[in-house]
Amino acid sequence: MSRLSGKIAVVVGGHDGIGGAIVRRFAKEGATVYATSRRAEEGDASQGAGTVRARRVDASDTTALAAFFDAVHSEAGRVDVLVFNAGISEYSPLDEVVDDHFDRHFGLNVRALLFAGKAATAIMPNGGSIVLIGSIAAEIGTKGYGVYGATKAAVRSFARTWANELASRKIRVNVIAPGPTDTAMMAAASDEVREALMNLIPLGRMGQADEVASAALFLASEEASYITGVDLPVDGGFAQV
Repeated sequence: MSRLSGKIAVVVGGHDGIGGAIVRRFAKEGATVYATSRRAEEGDASQGAGTVRARRVDASDTTALAAFFDAVHSEAGRVDVLVFNAGISEYSPLDEVVDDHFDRHFGLNVRALLFAGKAATAIMPNGGSIVLIGSIAAEIGTKGYGVYGATKAAVRSFARTWANELASRKIRVNVIAPGPTDTAMMAAASDEVREALMNLIPLGRMGQADEVASAALFLASEEASYITGVDLPVDGGFAQV
């Protein structure tokens, strides 16, 4: 039996890369998946045993985000699984950080995540699951990415608090912390940067978006029924050994 058969899932930031891989994997496992993106071509399509419902939503606009969850409630009646993947990561060392850089990172990576969690749990039945896409950047000090790392530390903190607050409703909240992953964002890096990163990864390669999706599926499914509040690294050992 498919692991998410009959479930209603929302993936905020589900157009491509890690988010797109999660959408495809959830649909393959039987879920009806609402996938948001600023670039989405809206429409519904069967995929695997499930359905993908692409919706164009700017997650940084909390008014638009609230309207989206209202629409999901009207159409589907509930949200069983929430994945928050939307985010930005831009370089800026301390002496170059400006208001806009800070506000855009915290606006999308933290503020939008908070209000997506609030909206989703308002229509989530007991026994639901929340998976937040964090980063090993929350644990390591990468030069030039201090603001980004701080946003991901906030994600980790929210997961701990929500896991406590929602435990009485049997809603599990967990974080996935990817390391360097072979997506379009990483493809934009120079060959020198990519090689330097791979030399630091014990498994000797970058991760694949599908590998992160596998972790998300595990945490979203009943296979992880006794797991909440964790931060699961999917990083080839980069920040672990």
